Amino acid sequence: MPELVDDYFLPGWRTRTHECAACEWRGDSRAMQLQPHEDLSEYLCPRCEDIVLVVRHPDLERVRAAAADGHPEAIEQLALLQEYLDRPREAD
Repeated sequence: MPELVDDYFLPGWRTRTHECAACEWRGDSRAMQLQPHEDLSEYLCPRCEDIVLVVRHPDLERVRAAAADGHPEAIEQLALLQEYLDRPREAD
């Protein structure tokens, strides 16, 4: 069963060693194949392509909270999101 990371801003999940339940490969997320989806990303074993890790994408409130706590990646993401949200919208 894949490991679930509910908090995208949790320190260390990218560099922690994970083990594939199917083939016992061991490594961190940087060695895995990334499969992004709308609400989450799956990280696949580079050996057998089984899902090793599932990471939920943060919503805007979680990004804001992490940015307020000083998380550097959250601060960057919030700036991009705010730029998008502040853009003038074209009339339909």
